[in-house]
Amino acid sequence: MHQGKKALALLGTASAIPLLLLAISALAPASEGQEERRPGTPDLIGSHAQQMLAEGRRTFRYDTFGDQAFWSGVLQIQEALRSVSPRTALAVGLKVDAEAVPRGLLARADLDDPAVTAELLRRNAVVGLRGFFSQSGNLREVGITCALCHSTVDNSAAPGIGRRLDGWPNRDLNVGAIVDLSPNLQPVATLLGVDVGTVHTVLQSWGPGKFDAELFLDGKAFRPDGKSAATLIPPAFGLAGVDGHTFTGWGSVTYWNAFVANLEMHGQGTFWDPRLNDPVKFPVAARNGFYDVRSEQDLITPKLAALQFYQLAIPAPAPPPGSFNAAAAARGRTVFSTAGCDSCHVPPLYTEPGWNRHTAEEIGIDSFQADRSPDGKYRTTPLKGLWAHSQGGFYHDGRFATLRDVVDHYDAHFVLSLSEQQKTDLVEFLKSL
Repeated sequence: MHQGKKALALLGTASAIPLLLLAISALAPASEGQEERRPGTPDLIGSHAQQMLAEGRRTFRYDTFGDQAFWSGVLQIQEALRSVSPRTALAVGLKVDAEAVPRGLLARADLDDPAVTAELLRRNAVVGLRGFFSQSGNLREVGITCALCHSTVDNSAAPGIGRRLDGWPNRDLNVGAIVDLSPNLQPVATLLGVDVGTVHTVLQSWGPGKFDAELFLDGKAFRPDGKSAATLIPPAFGLAGVDGHTFTGWGSVTYWNAFVANLEMHGQGTFWDPRLNDPVKFPVAARNGFYDVRSEQDLITPKLAALQFYQLAIPAPAPPPGSFNAAAAARGRTVFSTAGCDSCHVPPLYTEPGWNRHTAEEIGIDSFQADRSPDGKYRTTPLKGLWAHSQGGFYHDGRFATLRDVVDHYDAHFVLSLSEQQKTDLVEFLKSL
């Protein structure tokens, strides 16, 4: 009898083992490559990601954050744009989204007619500009979006007209010349504590592909050598995994989005950075309270999450076939490693994982632009997609016209003693990223 009970107990235990294993397997994490959700359940993460991408793209391309209240309500720039023809708009670097207009319309359009510019604005076809029209069809207000500086087109229809390339810096865009059209620049002069004539001089000094975001913080329009303090418009692609959005030590992608949307685009939102409450380093920002911005209606903060998600999803573009020597690039990869370039430009990010900042002395240049940032450092630039933003030169201010100039600089600064062949191969490798 005792043996029979023992056998039944063992049988019961054995039969429970499969049930226990099933329960444990249900609790265990999915193995690599295995679907994490049970059949029939919604893919919440996947659907959320798609929603964020769509919202972020829409914000990046079309959202003004209410900044038309500044550009039109204060500067009255719409008054100037009413008389701007498409040909003039293209000449100052504005781009046209060919996919936003009916096929054939551009072929028939008179590019010297300002009415065509108004029609393009009505169709959201001018990249980075949003037109707002009265019921009678007149251009009432104009605002700007992130895409104004950080998108261009592929020129597939004509120069300056084509499919959008989000994240690419518009190095043709003459921001200063466009702002200089504004009929009322007195508010800018008052902000900076100068006269309107000085504002015109500063804006005209920037040139294509440059903008001075720090001007409205420290009031420094020119470098000690007399050249404009404006910097190149940076790319907004290839930033996933990268700490720091721009050339110097400000902050991450979402920090810079909040900074620019509030303080540069002059949208309506909330922004907090007590580092700007420094009347010595940032006199303009401290005097105007830019360290603590609070709008009655916040049109920016609810958009920041999706905007960041979209920007981080924009990959660095691959170089076109035939744009570099593949054999030389393969040799250049070895030079890149043996010369120690990869100690800072760590593959595959090609910047340091973590705090990717350096002093001016470390990289062998002056500290002027770094000193305009809170931490006085320069960011290690991610190298992927260099070919797509070579126009205007390299480094924050374009001081090096070519990649060879950059290589020569580091060869001298670090006493690398690279041969002519090694330098050539290294350039080809950089072009291949």
